[in-house]
Amino acid sequence: MESQCPSRPNPTPSSPSRPGPLSSFARFVVCGGGVGLLSGAAVPMLAGAMPWAVANALVTIAGTLLCTELHALFTFGTGRRPGWRRHAQSSGSAVAAYLATTAAMLVLHAVQPAPGMVWEQTVYLTASGLAGIARFLVLRVFVFAERTERKGPVRRMAAAPPVDGLLPLTRRGERAPSATLNSPCVPAC
Repeated sequence: MESQCPSRPNPTPSSPSRPGPLSSFARFVVCGGGVGLLSGAAVPMLAGAMPWAVANALVTIAGTLLCTELHALFTFGTGRRPGWRRHAQSSGSAVAAYLATTAAMLVLHAVQPAPGMVWEQTVYLTASGLAGIARFLVLRVFVFAERTERKGPVRRMAAAPPVDGLLPLTRRGERAPSATLNSPCVPAC
């Protein structure tokens, strides 16, 4: 009776395939840009019924929640919806990106008190692009990274060397078929 050892474990059908960095970055741009365009249209509509700052805050919160859902399911392919911890981390990276673009605009206005529209757009879009790249990296490496959980140290038992070059006996008193004790595929006894 021979033991067959698979060379690789069978992949689980429920584990999603994680997209590569370029594919996930393209998805990140599409999701973030799409939600950004929707947000840009929603703020003026809501601003008719409430103060602009309140409308902007509500749309920003809703857009960030929507983006986090899209990034978990589509951009980074986690295969499941994000929990509150991931929503909080994603929101933190969005706040950091907002602060970076605001700081860039404040520096521009400190250096040049009356910049033209071209300068403002150049500085804002550059800062926004750099903040977006940084946010993508934070989300990919920290927030939506694949985590493998270890339940403690892996222990390996040392195998005793065969006595006089003989292979161990099976329960029936027969010699084990061509397996060595150090093989990962020792037949079951």
